[in-house]
Amino acid sequence: MNKFLIGKKDFLHNGEPVRIVAGAMHYFRVPREYWRDRLLKIKACGFNTIETYAAWNMHEPREGEFDFSGMLDLKAYLELVNELGMFAIVRPGPYICSEWEFGGFPWWLLRYDDIELRCMNKTYLEKVDAYFDKIIPIIAECQIDNGGSVIMVQVENEYGSYGDDSEYIRYIAAGLRSRGITCELFTSDGDCDMMLTGGTVPEIFKTCNFGSRAEKAFEALRKFQPEGPLMCTEFWNGWFDHWEEKHHSRDVKDAVNCFDEVLSCGGSISVYMMHGGTNFGFMNGANCTDKEYQPTVNSYDDDAPINEYGGLTPKYYEFKKVLEKYGYTCDIEVCEPECVSYGSIALNEKAYLFDFINDFSDKYQDVLPRTMEKLGQGYGYTLYETFVRGPREGDKLTVVAHDRAYVYIDGVFKGIYYRNSKRKLKINIPAEGIKLSIIVENMGRINYGPYLKDYKGIVAPVRLGNQLLFHWDMYTLPFDDLSCLAFERDIKPKFNKKPVFLKGYLNISDEPKDTFVYLPSFKKGLIWINGKLLSRYWEKGPQLTAYLPTPMLKKGSNEVIVLEFEGYKKNVAEFLDKPILDK
Repeated sequence: MNKFLIGKKDFLHNGEPVRIVAGAMHYFRVPREYWRDRLLKIKACGFNTIETYAAWNMHEPREGEFDFSGMLDLKAYLELVNELGMFAIVRPGPYICSEWEFGGFPWWLLRYDDIELRCMNKTYLEKVDAYFDKIIPIIAECQIDNGGSVIMVQVENEYGSYGDDSEYIRYIAAGLRSRGITCELFTSDGDCDMMLTGGTVPEIFKTCNFGSRAEKAFEALRKFQPEGPLMCTEFWNGWFDHWEEKHHSRDVKDAVNCFDEVLSCGGSISVYMMHGGTNFGFMNGANCTDKEYQPTVNSYDDDAPINEYGGLTPKYYEFKKVLEKYGYTCDIEVCEPECVSYGSIALNEKAYLFDFINDFSDKYQDVLPRTMEKLGQGYGYTLYETFVRGPREGDKLTVVAHDRAYVYIDGVFKGIYYRNSKRKLKINIPAEGIKLSIIVENMGRINYGPYLKDYKGIVAPVRLGNQLLFHWDMYTLPFDDLSCLAFERDIKPKFNKKPVFLKGYLNISDEPKDTFVYLPSFKKGLIWINGKLLSRYWEKGPQLTAYLPTPMLKKGSNEVIVLEFEGYKKNVAEFLDKPILDK
C-alpha cells in the first residue's frame, strides 16, 4: 500500500524521507479546461505536490444544494493531480480566508441570528457537519491510502489569527477522521506566539506561514513542536490587490532568496500562490481594519510565478533554478499561452435598470430596511425604496450601507455613500413628498479578521436628520439571469445618471483565444460574457482589465453586456492581448 507519514525528522513516503515541494493552485479559480496545463507547468518547475483549498460557498451556494460539477469537480481535480504523478494537500476549511468571498463561508450562514463563526456554536457546527458530510468523503476517496494523491488534510485554517477555541479545533479534526480521513492532519498558522498558541493543539502536526525570515519563523515553530519536519504551508512569494490601492509586485531576487532560505533550512514548502487564477463574478473577498473596508479585485494574479492567464514569469524560471540546485527537476516541456487582441466593439444597445426592477427581483416590504441576507440574497445589489413626506428643508440623510450606495430622489441621482466615508447628503423635501431610492452594492464580504460577520445591504435604520424613516419596499438584484432585459438600439447612448445596461457583440471568425476586457471610458459596474458574469470593474484600479478565458467564448457572435452605475464617455469595449493590473 502507498503510504505517507510524518516522522520524527522527515516526511516519509513508503518509509523513505521526502521533502514536500508544493505549489498552491485552487481548482475553483481556474477554468477546468486549463487545469492540466497549469498543473503541468507547476510540475515542470520541479514541484512534487499541489495544494488547494476547497470553497464551501461554491459547493453549497444555497443551503442544502450542493455542486461538484464543472470547475467545482474536486474529485476530478485530485484524480488529475494523481494522474500527473504528484501529491495533493487539501485544505477543506470550513474557513479558508484566501481573499475569497466571506473566507469561503456561504452567505446564508448570516441568516441565522444565533450563529457564531469558527467556534463551538451549535448552529454553526450543524452547518459545518452537513457540508463535511458531502465533501470529506470525496477527499477521503482520493487519499494516498486508497491509491490517490492526497497526503495531508488541514484542520481549519490559520485559526490562531482569529480565535483560541481548542475544543473547536479538535471537533473539526474529529469530523475529518469520522468521515474517512486516514492520512496525516495538520494546522497552519502565522509564525508568532499568539497565533501558534491560539491555533494549535498538541496532538496535531503544526506548520507555519510566512514570506521571509525562514530561520526565525522555524525557530518560533520549534517552541511549539520540538521534533518533526519543518514546513511552511504558505510561502507568500507575492501579494493580492485591493481596489484603490497600488498593484503589488515583489522583487524577484528577494522572493527567490527567501524561497531558497526555506529549503536551505531543510524545510518543506508550499508556494502561495504558484498560480493564482481569478475571482470570477462576485467571488472576491475583502479585508477590514478598524478604520477602513478594503475590497479585493477580481484578478488573483498575486504576482505568482505562473500569472493569471498561465504565463511563465521571471520568478517561475528563478524558482526552477533553485529547485534544480536541490535536485528537483522535471523535463516536461510547457509553452506560453496565446492571448489575442480582438480590437474594440460598440455597445449600442441599452436598457435602464429601473425599467426592469419588477422583472429582475423578488419584492419585500418591511417597516425597516433589512440586510441582503435577511432578504434571502447572497450577492449583487439590493434596491431600497420609501416615500418621505414633506415639507422639510436641509435635513441630512444618514445611510449606513455595506458597501456602496447610490441615492436617487424621484428617480434623479443625488449622490453616493461608500462604507469608508462619513458623507451625509442634505436634501429638501417638498410638500408633496418624494420617493427615496437607494441601490446598495455588495462589494465582497470580509474574509479575514474579527469583522468576519459582514452583513450586506443597508445595515442600520435610515435617518433624515434624527428621524428614522419607516416602511420600505426592497428588491433583490442578484443579476444571475439577464434574460428579462429588452434592449433598445442606440448608436451613441448618453449616460443620464441612472444605472444602465449596454450590450454589444464580439464576433470571432476563428477558434477563440484568451483575451482581456478593457472599458477605458467607463467608471464602475459589471461585465457579462454570453450571459455569464465575468467580473467587476472600477476606474479606480489598480485592475483595469478583466481576464476573459477561451472557455467563456465561442466562434461567431459573443454577447457582451456592461452594467454601468457611475457614468461613461464612450460606449466602447476593447479586447486586449495583455492585462492592465497596475494603474
